[in-house]
Amino acid sequence: MEQPTINDENSSTAVELELGNASGGGDVSTSVDQNNSSPKAESQAEEEEPKGWGFSDPRLQPFVIISITYLLFTVTDGAIRMIVLLHAYNKSFSALQVAFMFTLYELAGVFTNLAAGVMGARWGIRFTLIVGLCLQIFSYGLLFGWKDDWSQRSAIIYVTIAQMFAGIAKDLTKLGGKTVTKLVTPEGRHTRLFRLVSLLTGWKNSLKGVGYFLGGALLEVSYEAALGFMIGLIVIALPFAIFGLDKNLGTAKKRNSSLKEVFVLDNFNLNVLSLARLFLFASRDFWFEVPLPFYLRSPNCLALGPFFPCSQQDADQCTIGAVCDPALDYCTNVNEGGGCGGPGLGRVIVGAFLGGYIILYGQVQSWTPQLVTNPLLQTPPNKMTEVFWGMINCFPTLAGAIVIYTSSAFVDYVLGGMITWLVVIIVTFAIIFAINSSIHSFLVVKYAKSDTVAKSVGFYYMSNAVGRLVGTLGSGFLYTYAGGQVEAPGGYAAGNDARLGLAACFVAGTISSLLAAVVTIWIKDEDAGLKCGSCCTLVEPKAAYDGGEGADACCLFRCGHH
Repeated sequence: MEQPTINDENSSTAVELELGNASGGGDVSTSVDQNNSSPKAESQAEEEEPKGWGFSDPRLQPFVIISITYLLFTVTDGAIRMIVLLHAYNKSFSALQVAFMFTLYELAGVFTNLAAGVMGARWGIRFTLIVGLCLQIFSYGLLFGWKDDWSQRSAIIYVTIAQMFAGIAKDLTKLGGKTVTKLVTPEGRHTRLFRLVSLLTGWKNSLKGVGYFLGGALLEVSYEAALGFMIGLIVIALPFAIFGLDKNLGTAKKRNSSLKEVFVLDNFNLNVLSLARLFLFASRDFWFEVPLPFYLRSPNCLALGPFFPCSQQDADQCTIGAVCDPALDYCTNVNEGGGCGGPGLGRVIVGAFLGGYIILYGQVQSWTPQLVTNPLLQTPPNKMTEVFWGMINCFPTLAGAIVIYTSSAFVDYVLGGMITWLVVIIVTFAIIFAINSSIHSFLVVKYAKSDTVAKSVGFYYMSNAVGRLVGTLGSGFLYTYAGGQVEAPGGYAAGNDARLGLAACFVAGTISSLLAAVVTIWIKDEDAGLKCGSCCTLVEPKAAYDGGEGADACCLFRCGHH
């Protein structure tokens, strides 16, 4: 039997299971079984697909409504991170303090991932979607209460709690976005619907990137304007969920898996993949979420202090990223806790920088099967495919650490060279990381196909949130303390060395990527081997050792296997 391709799997079932514990009922196993149907059955289903299947079809109404709601929410989810982070930067919070502000946001994802599926199966997707949107409004509303005259300790506690509600809202809302694809899919495969699902996945990540940009850009107007604009987007989304969906959509028709079952770790391959997922996402968040924007905002260390006088009438005398302190009449760091040694970019550019990464990541993830794994004959992927790309994932961050430590562009503060290097490193990582994430999305479907979703997939996506939490907290500590304090000319304490701090975060990301790849080796799934094109086999299929049908004479010969 011909194996299903990653093109079909990743664009549909992987998406619907991404909060896979979300549906929480036995129906999910049916969806996976559909993807394992024979090619003959698939072709028959395609032939029977009614013409005119599209957005106007009433069967797709839940998909269209939830997609609109989910995508609008996604903009606000990306924006809230930028608004909190960049506002905190201007209030002189350190990277570690900001990392603590995101702690409950990530931790909420761990537990909400588990509970959301049970809630959705009991009360329906409409209920969880409305609750998620309302909690997002509540979280943004709380952020209006962040006062300038509070102590840093009080502000950290308050903002952390506000962020917790945003974290819960995110995963409750994702439940609808990730499961409605299954609920509106009739029996058999429908290629046009799968294309719509791929479109939803790509646009979700793209709009989150737009949210990152808008968060930074609207702060240039005002903090309150940024919060108010995002609340407006959620208010626009709410009526779609309230009036456009059936309250019974997504409720379980069978016994629903319980939270207790999620921790019955009887699926070896999926549990190993979960551990690898933890390290994979930590490898990104060790440097992306907090250290990178802090570094981009930080000014040149050697252009601060008494040797650089300024006046309020001509504040442009200071280097970008620095401010003229009216009490001292010389250029100072906006945030000594944020370090110095970076390019000192404005908030709009920082938001665009991170938003561009998210958009690129989302689009590459959507197109990975067509552009990468299919041409390399790595479809459908197995554990060796992920080990291969997991090892490659180590190189961008390793190169980043070496370049930042040793390159004259960073050591001698050559602004153009610094920006160029950062763009190359981040773009390369975004592409490779997206490929890894896409392969993971396929493998979780493959390994979880015989279990209920809440039991097998819930633990997997919980580990995803744990990885982000570990990376975020670890990055705050490394960025703040790895570089040591910098004394600018004239004895001015300019802050910690942001250059060395970011390099240390890249090292941690490299180690985490390596651990993810090594852990994946434990998975028991090597029968198919690993190819790298039509005439190169990196790892022979098991059948090749016996000269069976799996041996590819062309590939074995060209790669030196005789």
